Amino acid sequence: MSLNIKFNQPVHSAKRLLLIINPGSTSTKFALYEESTSLFELTLTHTLEEIAGYEKITDQFQFRRDLIVWELAYRKTDLSRIAAVVGRGGLVKPIESGIYEVNDKMIEDLKTGILGQHASNLGGLIAHEIALTLPNAKAYIVDPVVVDELQPVARLSGHPEIERVSIFHALNQKAVARIYAASVNKKYEDLNLIIAHLGGGISVGAHHKGKVVDVNNALHGDGPFSPERSGGLPSGQLADLCFSGRFTNAEVKSMIAGKGGMVAYLGTNSFKDVCKMAESGDKKASLVIEAAAYQIGKEIGAMAAVLNGKVDAIIFTGGLAYQDAFIARIKLMVSTFGPISVYPGEDEIKSLAYNGLLAIDGKIAIKTYS
Repeated sequence: MSLNIKFNQPVHSAKRLLLIINPGSTSTKFALYEESTSLFELTLTHTLEEIAGYEKITDQFQFRRDLIVWELAYRKTDLSRIAAVVGRGGLVKPIESGIYEVNDKMIEDLKTGILGQHASNLGGLIAHEIALTLPNAKAYIVDPVVVDELQPVARLSGHPEIERVSIFHALNQKAVARIYAASVNKKYEDLNLIIAHLGGGISVGAHHKGKVVDVNNALHGDGPFSPERSGGLPSGQLADLCFSGRFTNAEVKSMIAGKGGMVAYLGTNSFKDVCKMAESGDKKASLVIEAAAYQIGKEIGAMAAVLNGKVDAIIFTGGLAYQDAFIARIKLMVSTFGPISVYPGEDEIKSLAYNGLLAIDGKIAIKTYS
């Protein structure tokens, strides 16, 4: 586990506090805000070996929760001042964009993984558990990964038994879209954007006038492969693999999400390590990087077609966007589709805090999950 801490101000005044929790597939990020001011942000990066002992994502609940609770105690945080615990949304039922108070139905669906197992499921669970121990706090989630704005034509897969569903990095894609729109003095709702979130999972969304009308299912085997997900696999060969008798259902699903992609090829989910391997002369690592860039470029091209070629900007975000050489490879494929902007990392913590503050100030409608 590696630690990355950003300090801003000490906790000392009587203003309301917001605890922000953003679990990712390979990290746990959390922050404490004093209303609109960040007091600290902390990122714990979990190695493949560290999380390999947990059969399901939800089995990591206590491990990740305790890290957050310990940090709050270490900093002697006045817990009575926490008014909201805001978690990253998980794989609940498909819902519209917005902020939701965590309720019993949501807890049930997050625990059972109604749409699958993903680290973001822990956001609402941990937020709820911590809020229960606090005297003045409520738990919320914002723009979960199942935000669904797909146009009807995008739902057809090719067989009625399998419908395409919307599972992507909604929170970060929406936040980055609005940041970009503000930077060009336009409204997000007036733009056509292609946004590629490049992290432990990869999602490429077509944003048409404020709606994500098409996007690859970044969890269940669609689109480009990522550090730990297989992306789209040839369906006939996958069917043969499933019925070969060599693997259980759980093992095949782990190949698709968790032990696919770069982990399967190279044994690591760290893109930094993969890049170092390539730089040291590892030809296989170099080929994997080239293939990853190639598949992302293909997906961006597909989304340009969805937008009828009318693309105001292509935006790269997520942790992999820090690797300039990698982004340069993709740019070679897609630069003719539209202007390119890069926002490395993600703005999810800030977006969660912003929405949480709106909620406790009564400036945003709090939606009910059912």
